[in-house]
Amino acid sequence: MPMPLTLLRKLQSATPSDAWASLFEHAWHICSAPLNAEKASSEVTKRDAEVGAADLFLATAGWDLWRSFETVVPRTADALASWWGSHGSRSSGGRAVLVLDALSLREVPWLIEGAGQRGYTVHQARATGAELPADTTPFAQALGFASRSSIQNNGGAGKGRLSGASTDSTALPWDDCAAQITASQDWLLWHHWPDERLHDLSVPGHGLAALAREAAEKLRSDAFWTLVHSLTTGRRLVITADHGYAASGHFPDTADSAQAQYLKDRFKSGRWSAVADLEQPAPGAWVPPLDMQLKTTHVDAAFALGRRKWKSQGGYPTLTHGGLSLLEVAVPFVELSRTGGA
Repeated sequence: MPMPLTLLRKLQSATPSDAWASLFEHAWHICSAPLNAEKASSEVTKRDAEVGAADLFLATAGWDLWRSFETVVPRTADALASWWGSHGSRSSGGRAVLVLDALSLREVPWLIEGAGQRGYTVHQARATGAELPADTTPFAQALGFASRSSIQNNGGAGKGRLSGASTDSTALPWDDCAAQITASQDWLLWHHWPDERLHDLSVPGHGLAALAREAAEKLRSDAFWTLVHSLTTGRRLVITADHGYAASGHFPDTADSAQAQYLKDRFKSGRWSAVADLEQPAPGAWVPPLDMQLKTTHVDAAFALGRRKWKSQGGYPTLTHGGLSLLEVAVPFVELSRTGGA
């Protein structure tokens, strides 16, 4: 499906800041519309393909916009720190953040639907930007922690940018997580779903459709909303993610053999590599480029650009993250409260 002409015309003359805002708004508009659970797999796949037109623009005519990403896109860690600070007085109640690792914009409809059905107020719902690389540890570091695991069992207490929070990192079932939420005024809970499932479902025959079905089940379940209930008891809650993911099983194969070999040598079966680890540090000579080298806040790295895959040992994964495509770098930022909460 082609990109809307009005959006294309706007991008051709917009500043980088306005261009990125328009692209994030476009992806949000497509992905956040209500979903029918029985048709989730086919509809999510259709929406993913629709966002692909914007990724094609960002990999061809607009590829240079990636150089401005870190400087103009509101990043999730900064948005959380700002929100945390603005809700810091005891008179305004407690604060809670639920990070669902690798949650993408595709899963937003279940959060919006569930909030409406279960009596929550949605104070804001928008897309914010992941760190580059769009990976777990850069986001943890952007929040002031060494890693995701460092906040386990309250290891992040008194550290990082979310001051005063009790912290945990876990893959436990939703019910067990809810039971562990104490009366502490402020909470940061980082759950490993759906990231833990990306690896399980990244083999051929699974991928996006399977994850869409699982997301519909998990995010509409009473158990998940019991956890949300616990986190919103006396607290305002933000549900967000460290990064999204690419449905790379739907990406086209790189047909040119020289280009495919270049990407395989550079990235193996991944989406980014630190420049220090590359045998060939300089980017290729193709225009538009196949990848981009960016010196980010976290690392000097090369990133696979847009929606492309290549043959690699063991097969290229059908779900992955770390490269430069919209649904890898745009994540949900949803703020909730409820009656009796904050």
